[in-house]
Amino acid sequence: MAQKGKAEAVSPVKNFFAGGAGGICLILAGQPLDTIKGLRGLYKGLGAPLTGVTPIMAVTFFGFGLGKKLQLKGPDYDDQLTPPQVFMAGMLAGLLSTAILAPVERIKCLLQVQVHSPVLKYTGSLDCAQQLYTEHGIRGVYKGTLLTLMRDVPATGMYFMTYEWLKNVLTPEGKSVSDLSVPRILLAGGLAGVCNWAVAIPVDVLKSRFQIAPEGRYSGFLDVLREVLREEGPRGLYKGFTAAMLRAFPANAACFFGFEVSLTFLNWLIPAK
Repeated sequence: MAQKGKAEAVSPVKNFFAGGAGGICLILAGQPLDTIKGLRGLYKGLGAPLTGVTPIMAVTFFGFGLGKKLQLKGPDYDDQLTPPQVFMAGMLAGLLSTAILAPVERIKCLLQVQVHSPVLKYTGSLDCAQQLYTEHGIRGVYKGTLLTLMRDVPATGMYFMTYEWLKNVLTPEGKSVSDLSVPRILLAGGLAGVCNWAVAIPVDVLKSRFQIAPEGRYSGFLDVLREVLREEGPRGLYKGFTAAMLRAFPANAACFFGFEVSLTFLNWLIPAK
């Protein structure tokens, strides 16, 4: 991916902090779409998503920076990476983030299902995690990790590859990607989010069903897939597609904007040597 102009030095550590800032922006932009119940309720319950998503996005962007850095052969700049290499860096990001994301999503799915149940089993995220660990050990907390990997490794690769490719395409000739205008960053980030979820949704449907099922209900991934196809057909794999897409564009546009602004600030504050 021969980028126009000189790129900044790759720093996984800077990516970590800038990614955390991007995660905050993602939640601030996406939360109202999850809780549209009136103006006062737009940011109700904001604390829990911020606490969970911020470290996840920090680790994700760290993994992406690390993945790029590991593939560099010459100078410490990413303008020599091809789209497949960027995809590989994104896959590493998805792999690393799963360590945090898998238990977070397991707990989130159980709490979401509980909202529609007359029985209140869990009082919150911490109580849910404690009960899962007490009843089933660490495997209970990390149930669905394989499916999370199957979803996020390719989807995150697509996420970052799309974003980096679009940044390059949208950069005027003779300009640097670091000079990209805000509207173009938002466009690239939003479309990257859409591409991410286009890849992720089928496995996400299977993962969610597997994670909320009672112990022993499914023997594995293929068992869940067969049930979904039998009961709902191929369309069942894209349940919630429209809602996911409506949220994906603005949330991820904000995420990448927050990341780029934070990274620019960090590069100014701590210049590469």
